[in-house]
Amino acid sequence: MSEPALNWYTNEAATFGDRVAAAREARQLSPKALARHLGVATKTVDGWENDISEPRANKLQMLSGVLNVSIPWLLTGEGQSFEPDPSDTADVLAVLTEVRTLRAEMQTAAERLGVLEKRIRQLINE
Repeated sequence: MSEPALNWYTNEAATFGDRVAAAREARQLSPKALARHLGVATKTVDGWENDISEPRANKLQMLSGVLNVSIPWLLTGEGQSFEPDPSDTADVLAVLTEVRTLRAEMQTAAERLGVLEKRIRQLINE
């Protein structure tokens, strides 16, 4: 049995397409329904969600309104986003905590690698 897919819209690595898909799903809209609301083809919405293309400014504004999120959030992940389902909050917080722990460990490892690289360069130059 496979686990349900994680929502990456809370992660700093989320793309514009990830945020569009997450907000669309939070509004319980299919790609076809979102396309109909915006007056675009379903393949256009698919292109946005798959980071193949981006909407023009007028469609971005409409997208923001239909999904009830801010334009800055769609573009950068900062600003007003949608409200998550309260039943998912505990799971999301647990995963977020694990992500933050892993990020800190990776930062520490990257710093240690830098120190080791510097020592190797010093040994080579001696």
